[in-house]
Amino acid sequence: MTPFIAELIGTAAMILLGGGVVANVVLNQTKGNNSGWIVITTAWAFAVFVGVTIAGPYSGAHLNPAVTLANYILHSIDLQTTLSYISAQFIGAMIGATLVWITYKDHFNQTDNPGAKQAVFCTAPAIKNIPINLFSEALGTFVLIFTILHFKDASLADHTPIGLGSIGAIPVTFLVWVIGLSLGGTTGYAINPARDLGPRIIHALLPIKNKANFDLSYAWVPVVGPLIGATIATLLVVLLK
Repeated sequence: MTPFIAELIGTAAMILLGGGVVANVVLNQTKGNNSGWIVITTAWAFAVFVGVTIAGPYSGAHLNPAVTLANYILHSIDLQTTLSYISAQFIGAMIGATLVWITYKDHFNQTDNPGAKQAVFCTAPAIKNIPINLFSEALGTFVLIFTILHFKDASLADHTPIGLGSIGAIPVTFLVWVIGLSLGGTTGYAINPARDLGPRIIHALLPIKNKANFDLSYAWVPVVGPLIGATIATLLVVLLK
């Protein structure tokens, strides 16, 4: 498997299971309807576990443009590889989101709440306050990248690429889980531009009745916030060394 295909399939699997749990919790007449935040955060953590397990041996399992950006800042990968990985992540996220819609299509049809249907695809703030929302996304991603870089300390010296697979599927599962439980209540913790924007685009394109609008005024936040958080975390780790 090439790194590009690994990133695509790994990201698609992560979004299939992550978006799938949101669909199971928020859409009408599902077996898991109204099962709550702990179910969502737990399944999202294990969705990352699955993506890392698939992609780890082939690409290092970035699965996230913020992780890829950190590698680029560290000169661990070149620009061509960076763009290739990010492209694969967006394509994979869009495929995963489409598969969720197909799986839960009957339940989308039984759900009237446009916000609930959009939540299957992308995040939204609990209270819309753009500066705080941006800070929240940046902080959650900072914790993700800062922790990964400390697990993979040697990479700062030898320019070995780091990814979610660098710290192992089990540790990264707990890392994503605690970020969701502790910091996810404000925005839904996208902490991944591809995870949010790719499925958001798919939601806009799919023939879903009574759906929410794209919300361009907010859609940039879960893209820019994670990139800011990743940049600060990477530069701080370099500075502290």
